[in-house]
Amino acid sequence: MKTNLGAVAGNSRRTAKSDSAFRTISEAAKELGLQQHVLRFWESKFPQIQPLKRAGGRRYYRPEDIDFLGNIRTLLHDQGFTIKGVQKLLDQNKGKLPSEISVNANDVDQMVASSVANSNVGGAVHGSTVDKTALQSVLGELQELQGILRSSLQEVKKNP
Repeated sequence: MKTNLGAVAGNSRRTAKSDSAFRTISEAAKELGLQQHVLRFWESKFPQIQPLKRAGGRRYYRPEDIDFLGNIRTLLHDQGFTIKGVQKLLDQNKGKLPSEISVNANDVDQMVASSVANSNVGGAVHGSTVDKTALQSVLGELQELQGILRSSLQEVKKNP
């Protein structure tokens, strides 16, 4: 998630920060379009969010924290997930969000080639060399999408 983290606001005395610089909670909240109390609340719900805390309790967010928070914001605000839904998604994917789970094109090509080469008439795969972790990640994402589609279909049936 490339952002305009180094933008100078108005007549601010500060100079632009680099993309790798830590952000205060106010800077993080402004960058994400959220209130500060929302970030503090999400910290209580998602143990993966652990900003550096200095004396006096002042929070400093790393660039990867900002990216993670941006992904959570997208899931909650744009895609309609609940907090419990995002927590479940994180649990299924070992603390990572689907956008953080990488399956590159070569892995997909290998999965397809392996399943075709090793399948029998019934379609079962035998002796596959495909990475099981990658497959489990993809399966988790597909199951989540299936849930979204089912709930959307129910909404359409209720309100045609």
